[in-house]
Amino acid sequence: MGTENDQSLKLFIVLSRAYRAVNEHVNKRIQRYGLNPTEFAVLELLYHKGDQPLQQIGGKILLASGSMTYVIDKLEKKEYIVRVACAEDRRVTFARITERGKKLIEQVFPSHRNEIERIMSVLTSEEQETAINLMKKIGLSLKEY
Repeated sequence: MGTENDQSLKLFIVLSRAYRAVNEHVNKRIQRYGLNPTEFAVLELLYHKGDQPLQQIGGKILLASGSMTYVIDKLEKKEYIVRVACAEDRRVTFARITERGKKLIEQVFPSHRNEIERIMSVLTSEEQETAINLMKKIGLSLKEY
């Protein structure tokens, strides 16, 4: 195995470990509010982007669609969201954040954002921009396969 292969494997391992470390840290903070990371992602999406068709939420938060019904049910039971039938097409159902859900996100999101900023501040603004571009380059290259 050549040096280039070793370098590629090392990058993969370092990237995976960094992602896991950041994710675990952030998820522990989210769980203090009685939410799992997926529930938080759904609430955050609905808060910032408005009502969403149930069928499209999974793709927007990178979750397998089979789990989505379970997550929506849990959020509805906690009264953070409601299901709303589409007036134009009865086959389509939207998820809508409730006032209770909005209050929770407004309580949680600022500290969530601050924590992400704190974590990423080990990199300069220029380094963050470089990292963004490099990760995009890797991700977009896979669309060719």
